[in-house]
Amino acid sequence: MEAALSTERAALKETGGITDGSVAVGVKPSTPRSPADVRPERVRSADPEVFGAPTGREEEWRFTPLDRLRVLLDGAASDARLAVESELPEGVELVEVPSTDLDVPLPVDRLAALALQRAGTALVVRVPKALEADAPVVLRLTGTGTDQVVWGHLVLDVAEQARVTVVVEHAGSAHYASVVSVLVGDGASLQLVQVQGWEADSVHGAHVASRLGRDARLVSTQVTLGGDLVRVNETVDFTATGGDVDLRGVSFADGGQHLEHRLLVDHSVPQCTSNVVYKSALHGDEAHTVWVGDVLIRAAATGTQTYELNRNLLLSPEARADSVPNLEIETGEIAGAGHASATGRFDDEQLFYLQSRGIPTDVARRMVVRGFFADVVEDIGVPALEERLMSTIESELERAFA
Repeated sequence: MEAALSTERAALKETGGITDGSVAVGVKPSTPRSPADVRPERVRSADPEVFGAPTGREEEWRFTPLDRLRVLLDGAASDARLAVESELPEGVELVEVPSTDLDVPLPVDRLAALALQRAGTALVVRVPKALEADAPVVLRLTGTGTDQVVWGHLVLDVAEQARVTVVVEHAGSAHYASVVSVLVGDGASLQLVQVQGWEADSVHGAHVASRLGRDARLVSTQVTLGGDLVRVNETVDFTATGGDVDLRGVSFADGGQHLEHRLLVDHSVPQCTSNVVYKSALHGDEAHTVWVGDVLIRAAATGTQTYELNRNLLLSPEARADSVPNLEIETGEIAGAGHASATGRFDDEQLFYLQSRGIPTDVARRMVVRGFFADVVEDIGVPALEERLMSTIESELERAFA
């Protein structure tokens, strides 16, 4: 994957799309601005009323079909919970504590604030200092019905110098609003994989909020394959120098599905790195994916290195993909910044090449899509999970091209 990204960065440099030590095309280093021109600070609060009720005219909600999300936004408080199964390596503990006892990043929208408030307690995975887990932490969260909204709060607390992989799998049927608080301590490393494998009647809205300490490393992968509507809002905050984050995602939307991923990487301190790679394939009437990638480099964040890439593969003419990469840069003293986004259909040359070697059209199409996803899935680092996810994608392709 690194080789592919390096090639793409080089191509962008040749066309002026990215510069080293400067900024992306269309974004100039900060110059003095009047108070009226300054971007308003993004709202963060644990109080849902601070945000007000979304109407769909707000930037953060304009792509979301609110009529389908109302089941969560208008949902009542409840005692409903997802069924939880866990696999914990030695030394890792799973506890439930009141959410008010925790210092976690604040919600960025009304739905996340409602989830934090109404969950009441948090399921906390604690990885102690300097532990190098010899197996992944696995949490299986299964919905048992859609009669009530389930409000959830999951905390992944990785202490300094620890090393761990955490896999969170969602399955079953549920109307589920959640906050996932990811705390990565100084010098710690977390590989996080979240799988949305819901049944077709499920609606899931989540805020995944990560906070990184000094020299902390986070690789966060979102795999979204199931559900009627899934909206994941992922934010990253750096608290000290040396933080390094990779945000990755794959999604496959078929007829009627709405799969939305919004990202905000907030570079507020010097010498941190972020890299984003998201890929989606879509097939069927009203299949819809949304990717919004926001990277904010504040004036104090000198030496920042950041890049974001989004690719969408349309497998049928009725599908729709919205892709919005944003770079907001307040200092010219950075190592590099850039973004790339593309949405298109099958590469006819690739198909012709495969067909010319005797491979049937439907098989050739499946091979192209598998290759499209492979670099992200194969970097997860959990072979059994990688194999299962590719098998699920293969099943989606068989249905799409049946």
